[in-house]
Amino acid sequence: MKATLLLPALAGLALAQAPSSSPTSWTPEFSMQFKTVSSVLPSPDGSKVVWAQTQSWMDSDHSEMLTHLFIAHADGSHRMQLTRGDKSAMSPTFSPDGATIYFLSPRSGKMNVYRIAIAGGEAEMLTDFKGSLDSYRLSPDGKTIAFSGYEPPPDEEKNKKEKRDYRVVDANPENHSIYVIPAEANADGKRPQRKLTDGKRHVNGFSWSPDSSRVAFSHQATPVADSWTGSEVTEIDVASGAVKFNSPQHTFGGSPVYSRDGRYLAFPKSTTEPPHWAFDATIALVTRSSGEVRMLPATSDSQPSLIGFSGDRLLYIENKGTRDAIFEMPVDGPPRVFFEPSKGVIANGGTMLNASGNYIGMPMESTDEAPEAYVMPVASKSPVRVSRANVDLPKLALGKTEAIKWKSKDGLEIEGLLTYPVNYEAGKKYPLILNIHGGPTGVFEETFIGRSGLYPIAVFAARGYAVLRPNPRGSGGYGKTFRFANYNDWGGKDYDDDQTGVDRVIQMGIADPDRLAIMGWSYGGFMTSWTVTQTHRFKAAVVGAGISNLWSFTGTSDVAGFIPDYFGGEPWQQFDSFQKHSPITFVKNVTTPTLVLHGESDIRVPTSQGYEFYHSLKREGVIAKMVTYPRQPHGPQEPKFVLDIMQRHLDWVDKYVR
Repeated sequence: MKATLLLPALAGLALAQAPSSSPTSWTPEFSMQFKTVSSVLPSPDGSKVVWAQTQSWMDSDHSEMLTHLFIAHADGSHRMQLTRGDKSAMSPTFSPDGATIYFLSPRSGKMNVYRIAIAGGEAEMLTDFKGSLDSYRLSPDGKTIAFSGYEPPPDEEKNKKEKRDYRVVDANPENHSIYVIPAEANADGKRPQRKLTDGKRHVNGFSWSPDSSRVAFSHQATPVADSWTGSEVTEIDVASGAVKFNSPQHTFGGSPVYSRDGRYLAFPKSTTEPPHWAFDATIALVTRSSGEVRMLPATSDSQPSLIGFSGDRLLYIENKGTRDAIFEMPVDGPPRVFFEPSKGVIANGGTMLNASGNYIGMPMESTDEAPEAYVMPVASKSPVRVSRANVDLPKLALGKTEAIKWKSKDGLEIEGLLTYPVNYEAGKKYPLILNIHGGPTGVFEETFIGRSGLYPIAVFAARGYAVLRPNPRGSGGYGKTFRFANYNDWGGKDYDDDQTGVDRVIQMGIADPDRLAIMGWSYGGFMTSWTVTQTHRFKAAVVGAGISNLWSFTGTSDVAGFIPDYFGGEPWQQFDSFQKHSPITFVKNVTTPTLVLHGESDIRVPTSQGYEFYHSLKREGVIAKMVTYPRQPHGPQEPKFVLDIMQRHLDWVDKYVR
């Protein structure tokens, strides 16, 4: 791995510098210079915008992501960096008067809530939470801060020191509770902390009522990912703690949202009992005065992500094929498109409505434009760029990316993204990489191909590769029926969807059928390992955190109900089906040189899944290599490791394909 790095220095921080000469071609190191943008929030009056920018920090002692807050006027002028230092600042919130910004930071050694005046000065720490603080919300009147977190029992450290820290599985879950403190200190300079929920269930997300008297929150039995299917929504009175409303079971996690007049409470609710892992939700609307719950009309993808109310309409984001859009849902329906960018995508997690409901902040990007922060008046629907996170980086040639469609073996139309090699010449055949997404309900969208990540698409294109990223049946963005179409059939028709996509690119005269590679992470890793057991057409394969054995995965993963949901029963009930759809069953067929990559702290797809496939390949005499990454969960996070993974993908396909 090459020495780093990459980033403009922040004040008071000795970050490594970018190369003195401008790069002439895409490399993994250059991709790591691009920043991501999130939490774009307009001020209550819409005159200013705050957002978070995240960048890689790599030197001899560091390999981490660093996030800081920036602020500008709504026209993009008077832009400045608001927070600095070697500890991140994130999750900004404006005070009701717009003069102060609240945020989260671990600068005290633990995550806590801070605030800083826009006019300048030092940030003030408001909470002094000794446990793990997850999220916070400032009340609409600005008087109270609510936050969720977990406080360990007082004897935990003592037990660790005395080597008595055994763990009873499934006992004493680390459930997050809601706490409240006053925003202003009392006469003694203190902010007394009060616990609002009892910790018997785990809080996922919460919101304040418009009059600051109640909090509505989603919760599940434990923090374990498998518990989401029992989620509920409850509303409590902040002063007394009395429960005012409790939803029917099987809601989806996240924060419920209140209408601006306080009449309604909205949240996504499963339409199936019990819920399925492929997700099928509609929006539940509660009339708070009566407690009546009614279901609003179905959305196009049955996966609405709520933003908030603007007037009497509820705004939400959903995928729309390789794009996405903001939709509006009147309280009496039906839904309709509110805003769809002319190109590219809106980042779901960073889109926010201001306190007045008349401005939207959102990160946007496209295949050839890096992420930036935008603000948009609800009335005009005309976004204005306010950030310069990536504008000043060198503009290197990018391979063209376009959405293409093809028919699978059974006639179903499939869509995917095809990236052409840089300086593509019609009539010339190029090596092709088939890159498969995770999920399986993930979806490849028209995001910036030069961003840092496990798969350096821009670098592949610069090296002369074409890249196909299909959205086979089971993907999000194409409606419920399509998303559920791979139930009981992993490695069946979804495999056909991928392979007919490769056939289509060959028919287009772009791909050389003798120079094909395949790679993917998570479900994409499963499909990669499955594919090389079914065909010899690929000359190289990279399996990232892939499931190789459905039986052992179900017994060791933190989502023990995941595969049984997709295959209609437990392994001992669907023995033949689990065997039929496990790549390990057919490993004797593999001839493709295969690289296996896995995080050592992956509890979603345990590292043992990678070892099973790797050891089996070795015993069968197949060229194989395995690399593991210490401390890394299911999605690697440390930038030095991300950089290494990008380079290994390149090196492996260069060696066996190019």
